[in-house]
Amino acid sequence: QVQLVESGGGLLQAGGSLRLSCAASGRTVGLYTMGWFRQSLGKEREFVAVISWNGGSTYYADSVKGRFTISRDNAKHTVDLQMNSLKPEDTAVYYCAADRTTAQRMGVLTPSDFDYWGQGTQVTVSS
Repeated sequence: QVQLVESGGGLLQAGGSLRLSCAASGRTVGLYTMGWFRQSLGKEREFVAVISWNGGSTYYADSVKGRFTISRDNAKHTVDLQMNSLKPEDTAVYYCAADRTTAQRMGVLTPSDFDYWGQGTQVTVSS
């Protein structure tokens, strides 16, 4: 069983930076593709970024490309999302997710591509 716990959310002004972290537990989590999604009020959960098991491949949503960076440390079982130049439209609950298959899918993924989810962390960006 895999458990994911996000941290690092908060309230900040537009243009600022924030780093989210996801702590993963589970014996084989280091082999999983990991992703970040977000969900704002009244909207569906949307893809943000994904990283392959060894960090060698990443993919971002167009809306965050060039501003967000996903990374992982398999020794520490963590996956981070560095968010720079934040905008009010980035306001959402951010979720960490793990894909237990070995497909190592990249691209704009959907929530159904992932098997495990964290509880989410709120990010609020004021204008």
